[in-house]
Amino acid sequence: MSFDWLPPLVLLADAGGDWHVYEEVLYGCFKRDFVDSLPFWPGKRVGLKRYPLSKGKEATFWHFISTGESEADREIDLRRCERIRWPRPMMEAFPNKPPPMASPVLWWKSQRGTEWRYVLTLADFSYVVVVADRGEYVLPWTTYHVEHDHQRKKLRLDYEDFWQNQKC
Repeated sequence: MSFDWLPPLVLLADAGGDWHVYEEVLYGCFKRDFVDSLPFWPGKRVGLKRYPLSKGKEATFWHFISTGESEADREIDLRRCERIRWPRPMMEAFPNKPPPMASPVLWWKSQRGTEWRYVLTLADFSYVVVVADRGEYVLPWTTYHVEHDHQRKKLRLDYEDFWQNQKC
């Protein structure tokens, strides 16, 4: 599967292996894509979860590059870091139409508590961007690289189940 429409990975090695330099490079990419300007989303304004700020950087940035259940226990995930430039083009490729469609991004909606979230994925289910639907606007929420086949299979089943249950 070809993902040559996505920007190249941003590697720690490109920052000479220096985490502090790398963090600033990552934040520069995030800032350009989500702070200085926002991606397009059909029919809705795109917002940004700014708080709580950590080291002067927005909460969404930390959700894009780390994993963990709470802000206090988040751990850096290098696979997420490397793909920091992918969320915006994936959001902008969001087709907002049921499959089949001519789009490099597959999607479905998932409910988390009372909130609906869009789940965007590459066709091989190897990378996910989650976008929270807040009615009048959407918030990029988190991203993650899917490493294991059983996780990809579960995502595929979630996708298929959602679309099988839609009334078209």
